[in-house]
Order: sequence, then C-alpha cells, then structure tokens
Amino acid sequence: MERVNRILHHPLYAECVEKTRKYEEERIFCRHDMSHFLDVARLSWIENLEKGLGIGKEFIYAAALLHDCGRFRQYEDGTPHELAGVQLAEAILMDCGFEAPEREEILRAISGHREKTLAQEESLRGVLYRADKKSRPCFACPAEKACSWPSPKRNLLLEQ
Repeated sequence: MERVNRILHHPLYAECVEKTRKYEEERIFCRHDMSHFLDVARLSWIENLEKGLGIGKEFIYAAALLHDCGRFRQYEDGTPHELAGVQLAEAILMDCGFEAPEREEILRAISGHREKTLAQEESLRGVLYRADKKSRPCFACPAEKACSWPSPKRNLLLEQ
C-alpha cells in the first residue's frame, strides 16, 4: 500500500480534499471527505473478497481515494466531477508510481463511477460504482427528507 500512502500525502491530492471540504462546510447532505473515500474503499475491498474478483488492494484504494478528487471543480465551474477527477488523478497516480496500464484502469473506474450501466459489471469500475452508492447511510441521515436522490436510489436498509 506504499503507493496509496503516497496518494494520501500528495500535495495536489491534499489540495483537492481541502478545496472540496471548504465548499461542503455548510452542506447538510453527504460530504465527499475522507470518511466517504475510506467507506468506498472498504466496501469495494469487501465485495472484491466476497466475490473473488482478484482486484488488487492498491487499485481499489487508489480508485476510492481519488474518485471524487474533482468535486471542487464541479462547485467552481460546473465540470462534472468524474471528468475533472480523471485529469487530477492522472498526475497524482503518475507521481505516486503507478504505471500507464495501472493508471488507465484506475482512471476508467473514476470516470465511470456515476455510470449506472456499470451496476452489474464485475470489475474495478463496477465495484467502485456499487460501493460509492452503498456508502451512503440514508437511513440515518438527518437531511434525508430534503435529499434530491429519488427514493429507490436511497440506502434505507443495510444490504450485503
């Protein structure tokens, strides 16, 4: 997990996390913070193990930590955060020692983490998509009644 720890301490990553934190300070809904990133990583890792998918731990954690790194750009200029995230994550992954094919796989997962078509895919992309959605505890959210997520999308029960 050496390369994943490099991500955590990368200056551009820290800048992305901090900018998003500032934009979401007053947000009553789910935040895009380290708790969310780690929830997504752990849920992805658990699914990977349960299904025997064989996805490397560094891939899962790198994708989970970086999947929302472009969120602040969505607040600043409306760029979809998955697209902004790919641009930012590419430089971070390169600096942290990920080779070109590894970066490509992780970046594809980041760019697709909002694509419903990946819901059934048994890959890093599919695992990241599902974990991102499952990570939200709507059943315990004080802002649940004001949430814009449609009811069928909300996590109102714990699922396996």
